[in-house]
Amino acid sequence: MTNSYPISRVASTLCLLCVLIVTSCSSNSLNQADYSLTLPSARIETREAPSPEELAEKTKVVILGTGTPIPDAFRAGSSIAVIHKGQSYLFDVGSGAIRQATIARYKYDIPSLYPSQICCVFLSHLHSDHIMDLSELAHTLWWRRGNGLQAWGPIGVEPIANTLDELISIDANFRINGVQPVSNPDGFRVDAATITPGILLQEDDLTIEAFLVDHGDIDPAFGFKIITNDLSIVISGDTAYSEVIAEKAQGVDLLFHEVISRQGLEQNSPDFQRYHNSVHTTSNELARLARIAQPKRLVLYHGLFYGTTEASVLNEIEALYDGEVILANDLDIFTTDSR
Repeated sequence: MTNSYPISRVASTLCLLCVLIVTSCSSNSLNQADYSLTLPSARIETREAPSPEELAEKTKVVILGTGTPIPDAFRAGSSIAVIHKGQSYLFDVGSGAIRQATIARYKYDIPSLYPSQICCVFLSHLHSDHIMDLSELAHTLWWRRGNGLQAWGPIGVEPIANTLDELISIDANFRINGVQPVSNPDGFRVDAATITPGILLQEDDLTIEAFLVDHGDIDPAFGFKIITNDLSIVISGDTAYSEVIAEKAQGVDLLFHEVISRQGLEQNSPDFQRYHNSVHTTSNELARLARIAQPKRLVLYHGLFYGTTEASVLNEIEALYDGEVILANDLDIFTTDSR
């Protein structure tokens, strides 16, 4: 027996689907130009050292992820890459960050953002939304890595690194003891170091400093200050209002700071309002911090909006602070003189 279905109803259904698809595609704010970039697919990249061109370039900052623990189709998990003299230094590595790094490698022609070329990651704290892509960073093409990933993080980072080694051990055994060429049998291992406040890395004209911030029960948690020959940067990590950040960020070129909309927060339950007020920086508090620090550019990331429009958090800050404020999107790029 065959079921009959009126042609007119099929046509109506298809028309409705077309309307829904067009409507859903037009409901986000992405510019069509975002999809015009042609990227190579599945390209193997190796290199012995940065090229002379990379060594001569200005310091760049690429936002790999601006998101939060809340799943977001347009924002990867929290991650910021600082590129200096042919090396990429990641600050946090939330879910989706490594795919974004691959896109940024070709979009901006930054070879050191190819995943197996990324040397280092600095973890502000060990909440899941800041470390979800740590395995992907450490283990993507690990057998072609010149050196294993270096990771700095709070107390607990070393057991996590050991667990990641164990997680990939079966894969490593297959590859090392099979017929596949493996250039570095230890390439999967994560070299982890526990952060104490102070200078973590100093190489030529690059300095990376960690300082304590207040993320409530998550203790310790860290922010970072990065100084190069041409750029000064502070990254807040997750934190409540912090006088330390206001001090560290005095006059810096770029202050990347988390934020939660005051208007959005007030729509939450009392329990969540109490929680967020103790661990995150509200828009009005961030405006106060920026008035003290006076960064050249205040860049918002890891934004919690809770039902308000994303633009509303800008309005909340700009009502109280007259400096330059930017609400970052994934894959935004910053240098000394451009965004």
